[in-house]
Parts: sequence; structure tokens; C-alpha cells
Amino acid sequence: MDVALDVARLLFGGLVLYVGAEWLVKGSAGLARAYGVKPLVIGLTVVAYGTSAPELAVSTIAAVDGKPAIVVGNVVGSCIANLGLILGVTALISPPAVDARLIKREVPVLLLSVAVVPLVVWASGIAWWEGLLLFAASVAFTVWTLSVEAGVNVPAADEIEATAEIAGAPSGSGKARMYAVTAAGMALLIGGGDVFVDGAVGVARSLGMTERVVGLTIIAVGTSLPELAASLVAALRGHADIAVGNVVGSNIFNVFLILGIVPMVRHLDVSLASVAGDLYFLAGVTLLGAFTMRGDRRVTRVEGALLAAAYLAFLAFAFGKTG
Repeated sequence: MDVALDVARLLFGGLVLYVGAEWLVKGSAGLARAYGVKPLVIGLTVVAYGTSAPELAVSTIAAVDGKPAIVVGNVVGSCIANLGLILGVTALISPPAVDARLIKREVPVLLLSVAVVPLVVWASGIAWWEGLLLFAASVAFTVWTLSVEAGVNVPAADEIEATAEIAGAPSGSGKARMYAVTAAGMALLIGGGDVFVDGAVGVARSLGMTERVVGLTIIAVGTSLPELAASLVAALRGHADIAVGNVVGSNIFNVFLILGIVPMVRHLDVSLASVAGDLYFLAGVTLLGAFTMRGDRRVTRVEGALLAAAYLAFLAFAFGKTG
């Protein structure tokens, strides 16, 4: 009976996640049209923040419950899933376009965020002051992203309108309406993610999985479903710049925002030795993802297959390593 209820939560949560992703992409595209900015910026900020909310909520709850392995596993596993699973599957279905400036600006920040993780857990986990520094980096990244785009290469009105229509933005240009649609999409994503994770954790417990494996796989995939849904919907609607920007922005926020806020709630007592193998995979998949996003081009289906294969290899490693 309990297992059946958990499966029902998985299915219902997945449905809510998809609806929320539809609304979030439509609303964010409408905001891009209303403000006359490139959809890439929306993907790196509005969508990335919204779809990272489930990771933040789950990680905070896990920290309060004294389960640091789930927190770090969720962050690391979600980052790997974003690049390997989400970017890989998106490229297989509809090769997404890459903004040439992404490799020059946001990708270096993405690589820096990966390098930061082993540094902050080097001694005795992540302390509150380290979390404060990471949170400040998250705020700085957001301000920087918006400031460098201000008045630079503003698209023509017809181009903005065309991309908004492709993304399914509601008719009209009222900002209040677009904010409402975006907020509703975020709320559905967060709610759907919570329901999905509840079901996933229940199923995982029945299988006797460790907290580390649960965080790296079940919870990581569950909290990454908003990114997956939003990215696939955006790509299928021809709005691939939102999909790519969402993946990059979400990974940056997963490290700087989540590992920033959670330690300020409770010290994360995690040793570097316990997560070293996971971090090697994170570094490798991130480098592969950065390679696929080089220059003004599209991520090919072959590269998407490589990313997906890397994620499958990570799953095999996660389930093969105990503890």
C-alpha cells in the first residue's frame, strides 16, 4: 500500500512538473519580450533560480534533519544530471543553439563553481562563513549577468516577438501578466518537485539505499526534473537558448546558492574523502559539457549521446560504491 502511494506521488509530481515547466517557459519568454532582452538572460536568471528552488528546499530540510550526505549528494548529483542527462537528452531530441558569449562569460564561472566544491569541504565540511561567501558569489553572478547585458546587442523588436511566439508566450505584452504566469510556473515546479521527491524517497527506502546514493541519484534526478522539463519544453518550442542558459545557470546556482544558504542554517559535516569520487565525475562531466558549448554553434546529437553516456557511467559508479 505504501509503495503504491509512493508510485502515485511520483506520477502526479511528474505531471505537475511538466505543467509548471510549460508555464515557466511561456512566462519567461514573455518577460524577455516585454523587457526587450535576449532569452539567454532569462534562462540564466529567472528560469535558473526557479528550477533550482526544489534543490534548495530539499537540501535545507535534509540539513535540518542532520543528513549532510543528502545535501552534498543532491547538489553534486543535480549538477551532473543537468549536464549529462538534461543537456544530453535535449541535444538528442533537438540540438540546442549556444550563444557565443556563453563560453566567454558564464562557462568560466561554471568551471569555477566546480573547483570551489572540494575547496570548501577540504577541512571539516562547510562552515557558515564559507556558505556566506558562496551566497555572495551567487548574488554577484546575478548582478553581473544582468549588468553586462544592459543595452548590449538588444535584439530587434520583430526578433523578440518571433522568439516569444515560438516559446508559447501568452499574447499581449503586459509585464504583470508575464510575472504571474512565471510565478505560477515556479510554484507548480516547486510543488511538483516536493511531491515527486516524497515518492522517490519512499521508494528508495524500500530498496535499502544509503543516504549518499539517494542524494546522488533519486533526489538529484527528482529535484532536477524542473530543469529537465523546462529545458525540453524550451528546446521543442525552438527556444534552445533558454535551455542551454538554464543548465549553466542552474549548475552555478546549485553550488553558490544552495551550498551558500544551507551551511548558514546548519554546518555541513562532510569529508572530502567521502565525496572525492563523486567530485571527479562532476569535474569530468562539466569539462565535457563546456567542450560541447564552445563557440557560436549547436550541441550536436553525437555530443548529446556522449553526455548521456557519461551520466549513465556516473549512475553505475554511484550504485556500485557503497556508503
